[in-house]
Amino acid sequence: MVTSENLRLFCRKYLLPALCFCLMVAGLFGVLVATVSLCMTDTQKENVIPATDAATLSNEQTFDYILVLGAGLRPDGTPSDMLHDRVTVGVELYHALGIPLLMSGDQTGDYNEVAAMKALAMSLGVPEFDIFLDPKGYSTYESTLRAQDIYGAKRILVVTQEYHLYRALYLSEALGMEAYGISADLRAYRGQTKRELREMLARFKDLFEGAKLVHKTFDEPPVTFA
Repeated sequence: MVTSENLRLFCRKYLLPALCFCLMVAGLFGVLVATVSLCMTDTQKENVIPATDAATLSNEQTFDYILVLGAGLRPDGTPSDMLHDRVTVGVELYHALGIPLLMSGDQTGDYNEVAAMKALAMSLGVPEFDIFLDPKGYSTYESTLRAQDIYGAKRILVVTQEYHLYRALYLSEALGMEAYGISADLRAYRGQTKRELREMLARFKDLFEGAKLVHKTFDEPPVTFA
């Protein structure tokens, strides 16, 4: 028979120590994630540059692409605020530097990030022949890896919001590319606190992806240029 006294003894002897242990483990994991996030940010912040510096670097040695990373669509299929700003900044760089755009995002069924990105870029004056689409950029890791393996990139400018740049630059560097980041923060974005917390976990995950340098096998040949 379970009595209130037995229940109190069980809680004191087993449940409370187990709860304390779980809280301790969660706390240590949180500290580890935060430390990795800070280290990744610190090691890559010098590669986050203003557009004026990009022009100087481009004059010294050309870039292969301006890599614009996907950021979701609205229900009507148009770019979200974040994606709109990424494409806008990428287009501004294109007009200033003349470097082709590589739009990397998710194309699954009727959901087509890269088509929306291309349409916006063309409406802003970029000719179709200078826009390359990677419809299998399902993650930051795959976008950077495919830029190298499928599209032959060795030196790139990465365009995304600043909080996301550090991880994209870390992965690009780990894959052997020379990469610099241009921030696409043109406004305040709703839900940014939640996004920042998710990014900390993503940095922790991608630390190991970059360290392992696990190259996936793709079912299409590299892009060749005439």
